[in-house]
Amino acid sequence: MKQNLGNLTFFILVFLTMVIWFVFPPSREGVENYARYYFGMTLGSMTLVLMSFSLFLSTRPKWAEPFFGGLDKMYMTHRRTSTSAFLLMFVHLLTVPISIGNLRLGNYLAMIAFLGIIAIVLPTLAPRVPFLNKLTGQGYEGWKKLHRYIGLFFILGYLHSITVDAPTTKIAINWNQIFVFLGIGSYLYTEVFGRFFKKYVPYTVEAVNHPNNSTTEVVLRAKNHSIQRQRAGQFLFVRFLEKGLNEAHPFTISSAPHEDVLRVTVKASGDFTRHLFANLKTGTEAVIEGAYGMFDYKTGGPKQIWVAGGIGVTPFLSFLRDLKDDLSHHVDFYYTVRHQEEAVFVNEIEDIVKKYPRLKPYIRFSAVHGSLTVDDIIQNAGGDPSTGSGQALRGYHVYMCGPLPMVQAFEKKFMDAGVPAESIHFEEFNFR
Repeated sequence: MKQNLGNLTFFILVFLTMVIWFVFPPSREGVENYARYYFGMTLGSMTLVLMSFSLFLSTRPKWAEPFFGGLDKMYMTHRRTSTSAFLLMFVHLLTVPISIGNLRLGNYLAMIAFLGIIAIVLPTLAPRVPFLNKLTGQGYEGWKKLHRYIGLFFILGYLHSITVDAPTTKIAINWNQIFVFLGIGSYLYTEVFGRFFKKYVPYTVEAVNHPNNSTTEVVLRAKNHSIQRQRAGQFLFVRFLEKGLNEAHPFTISSAPHEDVLRVTVKASGDFTRHLFANLKTGTEAVIEGAYGMFDYKTGGPKQIWVAGGIGVTPFLSFLRDLKDDLSHHVDFYYTVRHQEEAVFVNEIEDIVKKYPRLKPYIRFSAVHGSLTVDDIIQNAGGDPSTGSGQALRGYHVYMCGPLPMVQAFEKKFMDAGVPAESIHFEEFNFR
């Protein structure tokens, strides 16, 4: 329940915004098209509230993780609030009556804010919509630079609300000020003041290894004090102080918490990670923020299924490397890649699992053995997929990390097999 409190709080605040505008409507005096003005102003107010939530979540408040289920889930909420604000803003623009012959400063500010937000939102949606992907042509790094200006358009949107010629309602406007201050304060913290308060820890690249021809293992050593990390399976943001790599990117920690170095294992799958594979050198300075995340098998039940797809093995590497005493959980660990040469640290994984009888490994190469299915997992758990599988997986907690389509497909199949949604755990690394 605790991990839903953040989203519930946002919902309540949006609902209260609607109630306040309903209870304290704007004045009718001298207003034509009152109903459209009223409805449009309510939508505009809700847009500001939702955008302030998005800007707040962009600050990555570590203390708020438990109330959303982890930073990755907070980013999903950030995406939903941003998308909702964009849609409401569009309806607001269509609803509020505008006289072309009598445009005021507030109207021009609204147009600038709207066009600016469109320029940022379209690249955000582009990876999911092929037409937009071709239209925008924006990579992740370009989008991140553009996204830094979202707060400026939020401020212009607020200035629009106080300079446009519209009916007045003091109570509702004062309620809005709370969220305006939250949004502007969050934006200034992210872009200006956060560097003075957040703990950015300096590290040095001690080693750069290539387990195969598409993967980089980066070994990092703290220059002074290491980051404060409590759990295996968390992730951090790394910025390498080198041309072409000087942007913060999230990577799962693949080392164990007790090690005196940090290790991240990165697949060359995009412009940044390919550049990292080809150019990162030993001795490069780095800055680390974190750790974040609540992907932790220790909080799950005694029977567990771990599913790693491709480079999604990294949090499970951290789990395995963190094992010290006898494993108290019964774990079926599935690691699947297409070809054998794509697998990383297989020998190390096999050496570790030999020490733990409760840990059963299933390393699968889909080009040879066929794709892993939930039916395979059911069968290995002692069930018969042809007769219904709920009994076989009853009481299991499932932990998954891998390509998003795989995780989504497996989540549905596990739920169809009788695994409750609250017993299925995975990280949401699709931050954009």
